[in-house]
Amino acid sequence: MYTDLLNTLPKTINIKGNLFPFDTPKIMGIINLSPDSFYENDAEKKETALLKKIEYFISNGADIIDIGGSSTRPNSSLPSVDEELSRVLPSLSAIRKEFPSVVISIDTVRKEVAQQSLEIGADIINDVSGGYNNNGMFEVVSKFKCPYILTHNIEGGINKNVMDESKNTIKELIKFFSNKISELNSLGIYDIIIDPGFGFSKNVKQNFEIIKNFELLDILNTPILAGVSRKSMIYKPLKIKSKDALNGTTAMHAFILSKKASIFRVHDVHEMNEVKKLWELSFC
Repeated sequence: MYTDLLNTLPKTINIKGNLFPFDTPKIMGIINLSPDSFYENDAEKKETALLKKIEYFISNGADIIDIGGSSTRPNSSLPSVDEELSRVLPSLSAIRKEFPSVVISIDTVRKEVAQQSLEIGADIINDVSGGYNNNGMFEVVSKFKCPYILTHNIEGGINKNVMDESKNTIKELIKFFSNKISELNSLGIYDIIIDPGFGFSKNVKQNFEIIKNFELLDILNTPILAGVSRKSMIYKPLKIKSKDALNGTTAMHAFILSKKASIFRVHDVHEMNEVKKLWELSFC
Protein backbone atom coordinates (compact mmCIF):
# COMPACT_ATOMS: atom_id res chain seq x y z
CA MET A 1 0.00 0.00 0.00
CA TYR A 2 1.15 3.51 -0.85
CA THR A 3 0.32 5.51 2.26
CA ASP A 4 1.64 8.31 4.41
CA LEU A 5 3.35 6.92 7.48
CA LEU A 6 1.57 9.49 9.64
CA ASN A 7 -1.82 8.92 8.04
CA THR A 8 -2.72 5.45 6.85
CA LEU A 9 -5.80 6.64 4.96
CA PRO A 10 -4.96 7.11 1.27
CA LYS A 11 -5.92 10.30 -0.51
CA THR A 12 -9.02 9.98 -2.69
CA ILE A 13 -11.03 11.94 -5.23
CA ASN A 14 -14.71 11.60 -6.09
CA ILE A 15 -15.39 10.70 -9.72
CA LYS A 16 -19.11 10.74 -10.54
CA GLY A 17 -20.04 9.46 -7.10
CA ASN A 18 -17.31 6.83 -6.87
CA LEU A 19 -14.20 7.17 -4.73
CA PHE A 20 -10.95 6.88 -6.65
CA PRO A 21 -8.21 6.06 -4.13
CA PHE A 22 -4.49 6.70 -4.41
CA ASP A 23 -3.54 3.72 -2.27
CA THR A 24 -1.03 2.96 -5.03
CA PRO A 25 0.46 5.38 -7.57
CA LYS A 26 -1.73 5.70 -10.65
CA ILE A 27 -0.64 5.79 -14.28
CA MET A 28 -2.10 8.32 -16.72
CA GLY A 29 -1.55 7.48 -20.40
CA ILE A 30 -1.13 10.44 -22.76
CA ILE A 31 -3.12 10.75 -25.98
CA ASN A 32 -1.93 13.75 -28.04
CA LEU A 33 -4.42 14.83 -30.70
CA SER A 34 -2.47 17.93 -31.64
CA PRO A 35 -0.21 17.64 -34.72
CA ASP A 36 2.44 19.90 -33.16
CA SER A 37 3.05 18.10 -29.86
CA PHE A 38 6.69 18.01 -28.73
CA TYR A 39 6.73 14.21 -28.84
CA GLU A 40 4.54 11.46 -30.31
CA ASN A 41 1.14 12.62 -31.54
CA ASP A 42 -1.98 10.65 -32.32
CA ALA A 43 -3.62 13.26 -34.53
CA GLU A 44 -3.26 11.22 -37.70
CA LYS A 45 -4.41 7.92 -36.21
CA LYS A 46 -7.65 6.49 -37.49
CA GLU A 47 -10.26 5.58 -34.90
CA THR A 48 -9.40 1.86 -34.95
CA ALA A 49 -5.71 2.54 -34.36
CA LEU A 50 -6.47 5.02 -31.60
CA LEU A 51 -8.73 2.56 -29.80
CA LYS A 52 -6.06 -0.13 -30.08
CA LYS A 53 -3.60 2.21 -28.41
CA ILE A 54 -6.08 2.88 -25.59
CA GLU A 55 -6.63 -0.85 -25.19
CA TYR A 56 -2.87 -1.35 -25.00
CA PHE A 57 -2.60 1.38 -22.37
CA ILE A 58 -5.34 -0.14 -20.21
CA SER A 59 -4.01 -3.69 -20.48
CA ASN A 60 -0.57 -2.43 -19.48
CA GLY A 61 -1.66 -0.65 -16.34
CA ALA A 62 -3.10 2.74 -17.28
CA ASP A 63 -5.64 3.94 -14.71
CA ILE A 64 -6.49 7.20 -16.50
CA ILE A 65 -6.44 8.26 -20.16
CA ASP A 66 -5.52 11.91 -20.73
CA ILE A 67 -6.72 13.39 -24.03
CA GLY A 68 -5.41 16.69 -25.34
CA GLY A 69 -6.14 18.57 -28.54
CA SER A 70 -3.79 21.51 -28.11
CA SER A 71 -0.03 21.58 -27.70
CA THR A 72 1.31 23.58 -24.75
CA ARG A 73 4.99 23.08 -25.45
CA PRO A 74 7.11 26.25 -25.04
CA ASN A 75 6.19 29.03 -27.48
CA SER A 76 3.38 27.02 -29.07
CA SER A 77 0.14 28.73 -30.09
CA LEU A 78 -3.32 27.52 -29.19
CA PRO A 79 -5.61 26.44 -32.04
CA SER A 80 -9.04 27.99 -32.33
CA VAL A 81 -11.66 26.70 -29.94
CA ASP A 82 -13.52 25.05 -32.83
CA GLU A 83 -10.36 23.32 -34.01
CA GLU A 84 -9.59 22.00 -30.53
CA LEU A 85 -13.17 20.75 -30.16
CA SER A 86 -12.99 19.02 -33.55
CA ARG A 87 -9.86 17.18 -32.42
CA VAL A 88 -11.08 16.16 -28.99
CA LEU A 89 -14.81 15.42 -29.09
CA PRO A 90 -14.97 12.69 -31.78
CA SER A 91 -12.10 10.75 -30.18
CA LEU A 92 -13.54 11.21 -26.70
CA SER A 93 -16.92 9.87 -27.87
CA ALA A 94 -15.29 6.84 -29.50
CA ILE A 95 -13.13 6.08 -26.46
CA ARG A 96 -16.03 6.46 -24.04
CA LYS A 97 -18.21 4.16 -26.15
CA GLU A 98 -15.51 1.48 -26.45
CA PHE A 99 -14.27 1.75 -22.86
CA PRO A 100 -17.25 2.86 -20.75
CA SER A 101 -15.55 2.44 -17.38
CA VAL A 102 -12.12 3.94 -18.06
CA VAL A 103 -11.35 7.23 -16.31
CA ILE A 104 -10.80 9.99 -18.89
CA SER A 105 -9.22 13.37 -18.30
CA ILE A 106 -9.26 16.21 -20.80
CA ASP A 107 -6.13 18.30 -21.14
CA THR A 108 -7.43 21.78 -21.96
CA VAL A 109 -7.19 25.38 -20.81
CA ARG A 110 -10.57 26.35 -22.26
CA LYS A 111 -13.93 26.31 -20.54
CA GLU A 112 -15.75 25.53 -23.81
CA VAL A 113 -13.71 22.38 -24.39
CA ALA A 114 -14.01 21.40 -20.74
CA GLN A 115 -17.79 21.81 -20.69
CA GLN A 116 -18.52 19.96 -23.93
CA SER A 117 -16.13 17.16 -22.99
CA LEU A 118 -17.75 16.71 -19.59
CA GLU A 119 -21.17 16.66 -21.24
CA ILE A 120 -20.25 13.65 -23.38
CA GLY A 121 -18.43 11.61 -20.78
CA ALA A 122 -15.09 13.02 -19.60
CA ASP A 123 -14.36 12.61 -15.90
CA ILE A 124 -11.51 15.00 -15.03
CA ILE A 125 -10.29 18.37 -16.31
CA ASN A 126 -6.52 18.81 -16.60
CA ASP A 127 -5.83 22.56 -16.89
CA VAL A 128 -2.14 23.39 -17.37
CA SER A 129 -2.78 27.14 -17.31
CA GLY A 130 -3.21 27.19 -13.55
CA GLY A 131 -6.66 28.65 -14.07
CA TYR A 132 -5.23 31.83 -15.58
CA ASN A 133 -6.24 31.32 -19.21
CA ASN A 134 -10.02 31.29 -18.92
CA ASN A 135 -12.08 33.00 -16.26
CA GLY A 136 -14.94 30.54 -16.66
CA MET A 137 -12.99 27.30 -16.13
CA PHE A 138 -13.53 27.10 -12.38
CA GLU A 139 -17.25 27.70 -12.83
CA VAL A 140 -17.50 24.79 -15.29
CA VAL A 141 -15.65 22.47 -12.92
CA SER A 142 -17.89 23.56 -10.05
CA LYS A 143 -21.01 22.99 -12.14
CA PHE A 144 -20.06 19.43 -13.06
CA LYS A 145 -18.53 18.56 -9.66
CA CYS A 146 -15.62 16.91 -11.43
CA PRO A 147 -12.03 16.54 -10.25
CA TYR A 148 -9.68 19.29 -11.38
CA ILE A 149 -5.95 19.04 -12.02
CA LEU A 150 -4.42 22.34 -10.96
CA THR A 151 -1.06 22.93 -12.62
CA HIS A 152 1.43 25.50 -11.40
CA ASN A 153 1.97 28.20 -13.99
CA ILE A 154 2.41 31.96 -13.95
CA GLU A 155 0.29 34.72 -15.41
CA GLY A 156 1.10 36.28 -18.75
CA GLY A 157 0.63 33.46 -21.21
CA ILE A 158 0.77 29.68 -21.08
CA ASN A 159 4.37 28.53 -20.87
CA LYS A 160 5.78 31.78 -22.30
CA ASN A 161 7.45 33.31 -19.23
CA VAL A 162 9.85 31.91 -16.64
CA MET A 163 9.61 32.18 -12.86
CA ASP A 164 11.84 34.65 -11.06
CA GLU A 165 15.09 32.80 -10.30
CA SER A 166 15.69 34.89 -7.19
CA LYS A 167 12.73 33.25 -5.45
CA ASN A 168 12.59 29.87 -3.73
CA THR A 169 10.91 27.61 -6.28
CA ILE A 170 9.19 25.18 -3.94
CA LYS A 171 7.98 27.97 -1.64
CA GLU A 172 6.49 29.77 -4.63
CA LEU A 173 4.68 26.58 -5.66
CA ILE A 174 3.28 25.99 -2.19
CA LYS A 175 2.08 29.61 -1.99
CA PHE A 176 0.47 29.35 -5.43
CA PHE A 177 -1.29 26.07 -4.64
CA SER A 178 -2.47 27.26 -1.22
CA ASN A 179 -4.10 30.34 -2.74
CA LYS A 180 -5.64 28.51 -5.68
CA ILE A 181 -6.94 25.62 -3.55
CA SER A 182 -8.61 28.16 -1.26
CA GLU A 183 -10.22 29.83 -4.30
CA LEU A 184 -11.42 26.49 -5.65
CA ASN A 185 -12.79 25.46 -2.27
CA SER A 186 -14.78 28.71 -2.10
CA LEU A 187 -16.51 27.59 -5.32
CA GLY A 188 -17.32 24.16 -3.91
CA ILE A 189 -14.45 22.38 -5.68
CA TYR A 190 -12.71 19.93 -3.37
CA ASP A 191 -11.54 17.10 -5.62
CA ILE A 192 -8.24 18.70 -6.57
CA ILE A 193 -5.05 17.14 -7.90
CA ILE A 194 -1.99 19.37 -7.97
CA ASP A 195 0.68 19.28 -10.67
CA PRO A 196 3.94 21.19 -10.08
CA GLY A 197 4.09 21.82 -13.82
CA PHE A 198 7.49 20.55 -14.84
CA GLY A 199 8.60 22.60 -17.84
CA PHE A 200 5.80 25.13 -17.49
CA SER A 201 7.29 28.59 -16.89
CA LYS A 202 10.41 27.00 -15.38
CA ASN A 203 13.99 26.54 -16.46
CA VAL A 204 15.93 23.29 -16.05
CA LYS A 205 17.40 24.34 -12.69
CA GLN A 206 13.97 25.17 -11.28
CA ASN A 207 12.56 21.85 -12.51
CA PHE A 208 15.24 19.93 -10.63
CA GLU A 209 14.73 22.06 -7.51
CA ILE A 210 11.16 20.76 -7.54
CA ILE A 211 12.41 17.18 -7.87
CA LYS A 212 14.75 17.65 -4.90
CA ASN A 213 11.95 19.02 -2.71
CA PHE A 214 8.99 17.17 -4.25
CA GLU A 215 7.85 15.55 -0.99
CA LEU A 216 7.30 18.99 0.56
CA LEU A 217 4.23 19.39 -1.68
CA ASP A 218 2.57 16.68 0.40
CA ILE A 219 1.84 19.37 3.01
CA LEU A 220 -1.02 20.48 0.75
CA ASN A 221 -2.79 17.14 1.41
CA THR A 222 -3.89 16.57 -2.18
CA PRO A 223 -2.92 13.92 -4.72
CA ILE A 224 0.15 15.07 -6.67
CA LEU A 225 0.66 14.49 -10.39
CA ALA A 226 4.13 14.19 -11.90
CA GLY A 227 4.47 14.94 -15.60
CA VAL A 228 8.11 14.63 -16.64
CA SER A 229 7.73 12.11 -19.47
CA ARG A 230 10.32 12.78 -22.23
CA LYS A 231 10.43 16.50 -21.40
CA SER A 232 13.30 18.88 -22.13
CA MET A 233 14.43 18.80 -18.49
CA ILE A 234 15.49 15.23 -19.29
CA TYR A 235 16.72 15.34 -22.87
CA LYS A 236 18.49 18.72 -22.81
CA PRO A 237 20.91 17.93 -19.95
CA LEU A 238 21.59 14.55 -21.57
CA LYS A 239 22.05 16.20 -24.99
CA ILE A 240 19.63 13.87 -26.70
CA LYS A 241 16.21 14.14 -28.41
CA SER A 242 12.83 13.43 -26.85
CA LYS A 243 12.57 10.22 -28.87
CA ASP A 244 15.68 8.94 -27.04
CA ALA A 245 14.58 10.02 -23.56
CA LEU A 246 12.81 6.84 -22.39
CA ASN A 247 15.71 5.70 -20.22
CA GLY A 248 16.03 9.11 -18.59
CA THR A 249 12.28 9.29 -18.10
CA THR A 250 12.26 5.89 -16.41
CA ALA A 251 15.04 6.99 -14.05
CA MET A 252 13.15 10.17 -13.13
CA HIS A 253 9.96 8.20 -12.49
CA ALA A 254 11.83 5.90 -10.12
CA PHE A 255 13.19 8.93 -8.22
CA ILE A 256 9.78 10.60 -7.92
CA LEU A 257 8.03 7.40 -6.82
CA SER A 258 9.93 7.66 -3.55
CA LYS A 259 8.70 11.22 -3.01
CA LYS A 260 4.94 10.66 -2.64
CA ALA A 261 3.72 11.26 -6.19
CA SER A 262 0.15 10.02 -6.73
CA ILE A 263 -0.15 10.03 -10.53
CA PHE A 264 2.40 9.69 -13.32
CA ARG A 265 1.40 11.23 -16.65
CA VAL A 266 3.36 9.23 -19.22
CA HIS A 267 3.81 8.44 -22.89
CA ASP A 268 5.20 4.97 -22.13
CA VAL A 269 2.62 3.15 -20.03
CA HIS A 270 4.16 -0.33 -20.14
CA GLU A 271 7.56 0.90 -18.97
CA MET A 272 6.03 3.00 -16.19
CA ASN A 273 4.04 0.00 -14.99
CA GLU A 274 7.27 -2.02 -14.77
CA VAL A 275 8.84 0.72 -12.64
CA LYS A 276 5.78 0.75 -10.40
CA LYS A 277 5.75 -3.04 -9.94
CA LEU A 278 9.44 -3.21 -9.05
CA TRP A 279 9.10 -0.25 -6.70
CA GLU A 280 6.17 -1.88 -4.91
CA LEU A 281 8.10 -5.14 -4.51
CA SER A 282 11.06 -3.24 -3.09
CA PHE A 283 9.36 -0.81 -0.73
CA CYS A 284 5.73 -1.77 -0.04
